[in-house]
Amino acid sequence: MGFWALIVLGLVQGLTEFLPVSSSGHLVLLSNIFGIEDSLFVSIVLHVATLLSVLVALRKEVWQIVRHPFSPLSKNLVISTIPTCLIVLLIYPFITQSFEGKVLPICFMITAILLLATDFFVKKRSQTIAKPISLKQGLVMGIAQGFATFPGISRSGSTICAGLFAGGDKENVAKFSFLMSVPIIILSMALEIFNLVKSCQVPNVNVAGLIVAFAVAFLVGVFSIKAMIKITQKLRFKWFSLYLILLTLVSLFV
Repeated sequence: MGFWALIVLGLVQGLTEFLPVSSSGHLVLLSNIFGIEDSLFVSIVLHVATLLSVLVALRKEVWQIVRHPFSPLSKNLVISTIPTCLIVLLIYPFITQSFEGKVLPICFMITAILLLATDFFVKKRSQTIAKPISLKQGLVMGIAQGFATFPGISRSGSTICAGLFAGGDKENVAKFSFLMSVPIIILSMALEIFNLVKSCQVPNVNVAGLIVAFAVAFLVGVFSIKAMIKITQKLRFKWFSLYLILLTLVSLFV
């Protein structure tokens, strides 16, 4: 994989991991358009970069979890991960098949409709006093995260929308959505490393390009997290929805 291809992947990973447009969907679409073969090793490295983005952008919340592992936030984080893992285990064969790209247009459209619906209905709802994420909201967001493993269904978009529909506070829902990604990214990285070792693949990538791609994914990821928190507060999802409708049309012909 060449230098510039790695930079593009780093940029796409950093942007789409946290904006509500599906990073996996973009990866599948780019692979189909440009004939890029997904490198497991590159995927692992770029996931580490976006994991660090969360740890840096939400360092106060992360430090609170580390200092108080039995706090309500920590418990809700664990509880929200359980339905995600159960759903993934139940539908794993369908998830692996979906990465061929056949259901990509449907999944992009599902995310677009979800964002539009949230933008319309939640904006009409009267403002409530900001409250921490409840157990119910965490479970609902965890279920949404489980189905967001299909490429084209945005993890951040679906979990934020689910949390808002469940009555959550905008800023807390956005932050919790990104914190939820930490155990999932770690688990997916462990699975990818296992598959890499199992297949005995020897990484053959441009080292300089990979280092720059890592830095790009990390920096853009931090920016994307902060931007998405502000976007969620103002509920400006319709522009992402329009973009996803365009991607739906593109993916129909790829």
